[in-house]
Amino acid sequence: MEVRVNSFLIPLVMLFIIGCSSDRKNTETSKKAVNIVLDDWHTAASKADFNRYFDHFASDSAIFMGTDATERWNVSEFKTYAKPHFDSGDAWNFTAVERRVNIAEDGQTAWFDESLDTPNLGPARGSGVLVRQDGDWKIAHYNLSIPIPNSIADTVVKQVERTLDDTAAEN
Repeated sequence: MEVRVNSFLIPLVMLFIIGCSSDRKNTETSKKAVNIVLDDWHTAASKADFNRYFDHFASDSAIFMGTDATERWNVSEFKTYAKPHFDSGDAWNFTAVERRVNIAEDGQTAWFDESLDTPNLGPARGSGVLVRQDGDWKIAHYNLSIPIPNSIADTVVKQVERTLDDTAAEN
């Protein structure tokens, strides 16, 4: 039995294979670029380099969420909070221990989660979204949290409730 392959089918299949390989390569390149941005962002804080740190945000409307329930700032507000820490030369020092990065199919958005080693908070977690702007990755949203083991969650919840009740009573 003779099998005939249409002559235009082979180049078409080759283009498909090359395209898939190129997409994987672009995704891995983007993941590496996102990791470089996040590592540099953390390094800028550890060196109290205010401008370098805040240059990594997408815009002044990007969001930073801290560990306290009151800490939800756009970048303009976050700068006001952070400036004294950076000016004192003692901002914060977060080191990523593990990080997972995902890239959207269009290659313009990345989201991540990272386990952090921090001297002041102990084990912490960061998660967020980056967007590609003019070929550069910029942070659009970052959420810092302290992972609480389920085995002590009830105790922590009760402490949080008491603290909120005390704060409300003071006001």
